[in-house]
Amino acid sequence: MAESLKTTYTVTLGGSKEFNRLVDIDLRRKEFLITLRETSVRPDRAKEMKDELDRINEDVNGLKEIVKGQVTRAVLRDQEQTQMIESIAIIGLVHLTLESFSTSSDRAGLSRPSTKVGPNVVTDLGGSLSTVRTSDGRTYRCSTLLVAERGAGIKCEAPGGN
Repeated sequence: MAESLKTTYTVTLGGSKEFNRLVDIDLRRKEFLITLRETSVRPDRAKEMKDELDRINEDVNGLKEIVKGQVTRAVLRDQEQTQMIESIAIIGLVHLTLESFSTSSDRAGLSRPSTKVGPNVVTDLGGSLSTVRTSDGRTYRCSTLLVAERGAGIKCEAPGGN
């Protein structure tokens, strides 16, 4: 799954060694957590693993900010104004996904996670649905479309199709 995520990122946004590193260390973090939870680990090894998890979390937090900047620049580069709402939705959804890499962000209790993209707010409604609320109060409903063999896209519309 990690390799598929890296490939999807490369195809849609371009290559990023920071994103690939983020995925790799998150995978390592998950392996450590599973090992600590499901197996009997010697106390000295458990302490080493917990110390490594602390270092991993620090690395993740630093990489997330770098990747967020890369995503924002890649999505907004050469965008026409008509695609700006879709671009904002993409940036926001990717930022929310990146936040899920951190053990310090607990979104488990939130049914509708959201994030700011400039003055706009992007809310993930789950599944393939999201919204973008602009600074002037307009709300756009967005749907992520998956196209086999070609990737994904997003379409946003104001209520009533305007």
